[in-house]
Amino acid sequence: MKRIQVTQEGVVFSLALILAVGLAIGLGKKFYDINNLVTLIRSVAILGMLGLGMGVVIIGRGIDLAMIATMVVSVSVVLVLPQASSNLPLALLIGLVFVLGIGLLSGVLIAYAEIPAIFTTLAMGLVVYGVGRSFFFRIDNLNAPQGYWWFDFLGHGSILTLPLGNGHAFELPAPIGAFAMLGLVLFFLLRWTRFGRFVYAAGDNPLAARITGTPTRLVLVAQYVISSVVAYLAGIVMAAASYGMNTRIYNSTMIYDVLLIVVLGGIGLSGGRGGIRNVLVGTLLVGVLLNGMTILDVPYTQQNLIKSIILLGALVIDSLINPRDEQTTQQGDV
Repeated sequence: MKRIQVTQEGVVFSLALILAVGLAIGLGKKFYDINNLVTLIRSVAILGMLGLGMGVVIIGRGIDLAMIATMVVSVSVVLVLPQASSNLPLALLIGLVFVLGIGLLSGVLIAYAEIPAIFTTLAMGLVVYGVGRSFFFRIDNLNAPQGYWWFDFLGHGSILTLPLGNGHAFELPAPIGAFAMLGLVLFFLLRWTRFGRFVYAAGDNPLAARITGTPTRLVLVAQYVISSVVAYLAGIVMAAASYGMNTRIYNSTMIYDVLLIVVLGGIGLSGGRGGIRNVLVGTLLVGVLLNGMTILDVPYTQQNLIKSIILLGALVIDSLINPRDEQTTQQGDV
């Protein structure tokens, strides 16, 4: 008989199921009502998309603390452009060029100037938000343009409807479809392309990867470009779902929620391990947890405390499962 292998991913998935069953028993229909389940799925779509981008960077032994600033500022710039009301596709293209520049600059500073990723992206986030706040927008809430059916569908449409009887139906929101499509694209990129193999190789052992001819610096730059583009896509979905962008999100704990999803799901901070499936598992657990705390009317401060404790525990588990070695220390880690 084959020995059953216990993994962090399996443990987290089991915990998510146990927590969901416990909430269903304790809260009854408040939790397992179809409308609440749809709300749960919709609420974690943005976090899940950001987690996918962060996961790619962490697998390559990096970290991107500028994701929320990139998301907020890039979409806000799009919404304040004169083209947004008359030509939204052109405004979105300008926003894409903007985020490509952010990712490229971060990647170059990390890969070629060899500035530690945690400091580079932290400073980049502050610079990006400062530039946006100083030159592009001064108010907190920016409204999305009207009259674009595809934009409205992205935020409020349904890509699948399943009848459940008694006049009820399950509708799969479009933001979840966007999350699933992005997950499939990144899964293919990491699993079936040469670039994906380079990311895992550089994350697992950068020195050996460089010796064997892997373009580790270019791969590192590409990781941050991908992370910035993913943040931009998540911001577009958020703007479509919320009819605009609230710039105060930058000052929230959202970046820690993204890190919680990635680390909790089992992607090791030492690099070279994990994948898209880990992000999905982490998103599931965090989504159930947040939904349960919201129904129980847990105060926002206590919610952050609980999430912080879970994140700290996940970091401890990660350090035990993926201990830092001498080679990791020489590379500066994240």
